[in-house]
Amino acid sequence: MTVRNSFARILGLVLLLGIGLAQAQEPVKLGLVAALSGNSALSGEAITRGLSVAIDEVNARGGVLGGRKLVLLRRDDESNPAKGQLAARELIEKEKVAVVFGGLDTPVSVALIGLIHELKTPYMGVWAAGTNIVQNGKSPNFMFRVSAEDERVDLGMLKYAAKTFGAKKPGAMLVNNPWGESNLKGLEKGSRELQIALAGLEKYNVNDADMTPQLTRLRSSGADAIILVGNAAPAAQVLKSLERMSWNVPVVSHWGISGGRFDELAGPKYKEVHFVQTYSFAGRQNPVGERVLKALMAKYPDVKSAADVLSPVGTANAYDALMLTALAIDKAGSTDPDKIRTAYYEIPPYEGLIKRYVKPFSPGNHDALADSDYIWVRFEGKNIVPVAAK
Repeated sequence: MTVRNSFARILGLVLLLGIGLAQAQEPVKLGLVAALSGNSALSGEAITRGLSVAIDEVNARGGVLGGRKLVLLRRDDESNPAKGQLAARELIEKEKVAVVFGGLDTPVSVALIGLIHELKTPYMGVWAAGTNIVQNGKSPNFMFRVSAEDERVDLGMLKYAAKTFGAKKPGAMLVNNPWGESNLKGLEKGSRELQIALAGLEKYNVNDADMTPQLTRLRSSGADAIILVGNAAPAAQVLKSLERMSWNVPVVSHWGISGGRFDELAGPKYKEVHFVQTYSFAGRQNPVGERVLKALMAKYPDVKSAADVLSPVGTANAYDALMLTALAIDKAGSTDPDKIRTAYYEIPPYEGLIKRYVKPFSPGNHDALADSDYIWVRFEGKNIVPVAAK
């Protein structure tokens, strides 16, 4: 071998090594498809903040895969399923994200099921609670979630209405979309299981300004509590309609009301609504909660205290979901989507914000949270506090 050939070979090896090192240090891209504008924009911002402080924490300790930093790419779905599909496809096909995180809206998440499985990229839901998002019949299943699940929440709302308000015949007000349909099925199932009669299951549209006809039917049917399912803006119209009717009936709500400006839109009765969450930053925190709250205050000037944390459930779920995802990527040893999917089943025990996670996912269960992880809260001003704190 000539000196020239030896030099060329060495140079080639050096170039290959350099390319390999450069690739090894490329950031790992993660995508977020959520409502970043419109009436539910606070939900998207809360999710962004939860993901961002978790990413900062992971990167500060060296990133993943031996030194690769995590970066977050966001896309606004405007609470529109078609726009959500376009955003997810662009993130996966063009940006090559390793995992797509989802937002508030069940209709958007349901619309992504086919696309996610077509492109075989893991999806991590952090808010939308529709049962069929995760229990979708796909095998292998690429849809995971760190959030509530409608059937469990519906059972919990019925139990809570009976225990807290003595309700014997609650009625339901359900938004007329796939999320409302998911809860309709869950409430019917829960009613049979608990043997609690339902006064009625009424639907309303997102843009309806007056729900008095539906509420009048429920009152005539003897409803002694209202089970409310809807996001902040339309749910606020339900409260305004109750006020116009002078009907002082207890309201137990799903958590959609915490993803927008419910406290501003619903009128004075908003403080009386009890609703479900998975976490509260109010009161004494566990060590992870103290760390996350401190990070939020340092990163976002508008967060002066726990009362300023936007939509705590979105923040908390997103934080834990990101930390579990980082563990899965490291366990997979690569950004190969199918390896990440199977690595979710092999995550080591992790002390999270919401709880200690021990094998949070399995092939038969892609929901990391159980109904025992839910808490009941109310608004105190803009702050979301546990009901027990009243």
